[in-house]
Amino acid sequence: MAQKETGAKGLKLTDILVTIVIAAVFGVIYRIWGPMYDLLKPIGLHAEQLSYGMWFMAATFAFLVIRKPGVALLAEVAAATIEALFGGSWGVSTLAYGILQGLGAELIFALFLYRRANVGVTVLASFASAVLSLFVDKYYGYIDQLTFWNYCLFIGLRLAGSAIIAGVFAYYLAKALARTGVLNLVRPVSKKDYDVLG
Repeated sequence: MAQKETGAKGLKLTDILVTIVIAAVFGVIYRIWGPMYDLLKPIGLHAEQLSYGMWFMAATFAFLVIRKPGVALLAEVAAATIEALFGGSWGVSTLAYGILQGLGAELIFALFLYRRANVGVTVLASFASAVLSLFVDKYYGYIDQLTFWNYCLFIGLRLAGSAIIAGVFAYYLAKALARTGVLNLVRPVSKKDYDVLG
């Protein structure tokens, strides 16, 4: 899974539908995941930031499945929309998070020309989602009053949670799914596949 050709660059209807299905699943997961954030908050020292990576996972996982331009952004925005429709904790601001988080992942995948889908690139995409999510936090005033060390801890734990959940876990989940053969239904056939047929 380290490097594979993406085949045709444009999104087909099938790609969009599969992305929306992935986003729908993650939208529900995002809604259910909200209490995990609340459970970790009383621990203090921004422990809840370790759970934040789950909210970036639709983008990274969808790209690992489809591997085409626009998929990460579409998946994250659609998942955020579904979470908001189900009454997510952050209301309409969820859409702003979804747009920026999806854009962050999309930019990293674009940087590698949508050709690399290894764990390192996936972790970088999760970092970019985390960094752009901080702009929404700043806009809504969630992090204005933090001291420097507190701010560093906040960001460090968000990045760590992102790397673990939306980076490493998303990568190995997609890899496990690929082993079942189900992804062959949504990925284009490569030259290697034709060569095997003889």
